[in-house]
Amino acid sequence: MKCGKCGGEAVESTTSEAMEMGFGLLVVRHIPCFKCRDCGEIFYTGDVAEKIEEITEAVKQLMQEVTIIDFAKVA
Repeated sequence: MKCGKCGGEAVESTTSEAMEMGFGLLVVRHIPCFKCRDCGEIFYTGDVAEKIEEITEAVKQLMQEVTIIDFAKVA
């Protein structure tokens, strides 16, 4: 896969993402992604982006100050 930012080669990898939710912090670990070898840009497939959105919505219902989710365990 080619990087949309620099045109370099993007390879399969995993990443973690921290999101400020207003009421607290959500950390999602082990997210499958494509990462550019040249510039480090991260890209998600449509399915992964959709699952991240589902996780975010579910966490809003919990209303906890800090939540850490392992993507691989909920996907």
